[in-house]
Amino acid sequence: MDIVFVRDLRIETVIGVYEWERRIRQVVSLDLEMAADVARAAASDALEDALNYKAVAKRLIEYVEGSRFQLVETLAERVAALLREEFGIPWVRVTVSKPGALRGARDVGVVVERGERPA
Repeated sequence: MDIVFVRDLRIETVIGVYEWERRIRQVVSLDLEMAADVARAAASDALEDALNYKAVAKRLIEYVEGSRFQLVETLAERVAALLREEFGIPWVRVTVSKPGALRGARDVGVVVERGERPA
C-alpha cells in the first residue's frame, strides 16, 4: 500500500462546545494519510494518474471553513467520509487537532481510521 499524506493543513472554522467558541473562528490542524496506488502516476508522471492532494486540500478547506461542529470527533469523522466518498479513497487516517485548546498542551485532538487498509 502506498500513502499520500498532507501534514498540518490549517483551517479556520467554528468549533467547540462553549458559547464563546460558537462566536469565534478557531484554527484546526488536519493531518491526512490516504491509501493510493502511486505506481501508475509514477510511471506516467501525469497528474491525472495521481491522487491530487491540492484538490483534496482545496475541497477540505471549503468544507471545514463552512462547518460548525461542536466536537473534533465529528469533524474528523465527516472529513474521513468526504475523502472516501468524493475521492474514492479506500482507507484514510485523519488527525484533527485544536492547537492551544488545552492550557499546558501544544494541541489536543483525535485520530480516526476509516475503510479497509489495502495490503
